[in-house]
Amino acid sequence: MNIVIFNHYALVPEMGGGTRHYDFAKELVSRGHKVSIVASSFHYSSYQEMKVYLKSSYLHEEIDGMEFIWIKTRPYKGNGVRRVMNMLDYMIKAKNIDFTNKPDVIIGSSVHLFAVYAAYKQSQRLSLPFVMEVRDIWPQTLIDMGISAWHPFIIGLGYLEKYLYKKADKIITLLPEADKYIEKFNINKEDIVWISNGVDVSKFKGLKSEQKEKEFLITYMGSMGQANVLHTLMEVAKRLKDKEIRFQLIGEGELKKELQEYKEKQTLTNVKILDLISKDKVPQVLKNSDLLYLGLKDSPLYRFGVSLNKLFDYLAAEVPIVFASEIKKNPVEEANAGLCIAPENTDLLEKAIISMYKMSEKERKPFGEGNINYIENNFSIQFLTNKLEKLLNGLV
Repeated sequence: MNIVIFNHYALVPEMGGGTRHYDFAKELVSRGHKVSIVASSFHYSSYQEMKVYLKSSYLHEEIDGMEFIWIKTRPYKGNGVRRVMNMLDYMIKAKNIDFTNKPDVIIGSSVHLFAVYAAYKQSQRLSLPFVMEVRDIWPQTLIDMGISAWHPFIIGLGYLEKYLYKKADKIITLLPEADKYIEKFNINKEDIVWISNGVDVSKFKGLKSEQKEKEFLITYMGSMGQANVLHTLMEVAKRLKDKEIRFQLIGEGELKKELQEYKEKQTLTNVKILDLISKDKVPQVLKNSDLLYLGLKDSPLYRFGVSLNKLFDYLAAEVPIVFASEIKKNPVEEANAGLCIAPENTDLLEKAIISMYKMSEKERKPFGEGNINYIENNFSIQFLTNKLEKLLNGLV
């Protein structure tokens, strides 16, 4: 089978960030399929151009047996008009790509709907099955973030969303309960398939901690945005700066500069704020930690569940987790992988961290032990690719 995936923000491991479609493609290639991924080479969180173009706006690159088609799009920072223009750049160029070999099926991933529209137009042009992958629910996500439902941009996205749902032969959702939302558009439930984010567990097997410091190390890895409740973590770090507890925050995002300024103002010598690292380095960094932190604001954004790449990485590392969230279908709770508390509560977070800190290594071990078995049976790339392959085989 020849599969083409349109994902504006698709990345390879050395770029740092989520690698969902790279991971799926690598597994599909190992099973004899051909996969091409159409992506922009402008990094969505570091705001850097990752490739060098000459005269063309396209680059073709073979990586680990798959083809990446990189599209040059205009640079931007933040979430303003230039970001929308970057999305439209991608859409216009992606829907006009000519493929050397005709695909058998096309997938459009809705990091935003314009990418899905480009995928649909290609499927229409080539008379191919079209699969819509719903990552963020647009425009409902923007409405939940506070943008008026009556804003012209939101109304336009609403029409596009309904149009694409109707045109899709199958719909993949990353969120476990998003089918309840999608069904209101008169979409048959059997045409909606939940395929979560996941993790390649082979990267974690056999790893041992290389931590040589005596202090108790707490790690957060991922985006540094409003949703990630990092101010609460920093406040706890301030309270605990006289204890043998260290904190490291690794990643990029709109709040990184603000967090760095808070660290310096409060002279938090027990905190390090580090840059994004390549995906290949993630397993060992997590394994070197004594405790992993993850927080999510209590928001209607998460009423359909979550599918966080870092959460599955955390679980595969078999290190205890403190998860500050109110989400349903909580994998940390299901796997008994740590402590689950309400978000944005400094007292509760401090209590949870101190509780883990005071435990012996033997007492903490059950919170991580066996997590990788839970992942293998529910969220491994191999398990999830089985679901994707079955869906695609039913269309071609």
